[in-house]
Amino acid sequence: MTQSILTDGPRLADFLALETQVWEALVAGDPEADGRMLTEDFLGVYPSGFSGKTGHCDQLKNGPVMAGYRLSDAQLRIISPDSVLLSYRAAYLPAGTTAWKSMLISSLWEKRAEGWRNSFSQDTPEVTADPEKPPEHG
Repeated sequence: MTQSILTDGPRLADFLALETQVWEALVAGDPEADGRMLTEDFLGVYPSGFSGKTGHCDQLKNGPVMAGYRLSDAQLRIISPDSVLLSYRAAYLPAGTTAWKSMLISSLWEKRAEGWRNSFSQDTPEVTADPEKPPEHG
């Protein structure tokens, strides 16, 4: 049961900072940094299908997959003291392209022995009016 929903404040900022570390790994092409943020039992649900931690990290073995990104419209659902659901909009520029895209993302963060880790993520693509420009959200 959700205990509360935050749309601003330091707790939301803390989880956006964690999520940003995942995005920075995608921009840097750093599978080790990516892997440090994910649980061993991570599950990603994407338009292309399901992915575990290995698949998420393996996408970076040939370098960056993102050239840029912007996160907005974030909200944090406090599920329990040890789990939160971060939902937000991401405008992103895939590496090697000029067309910005947008998706809605929900990431489940769980407190584990090694700290807060991302155990689940679901991405839902958005259709934008002009694919050459980043969406103007948030």
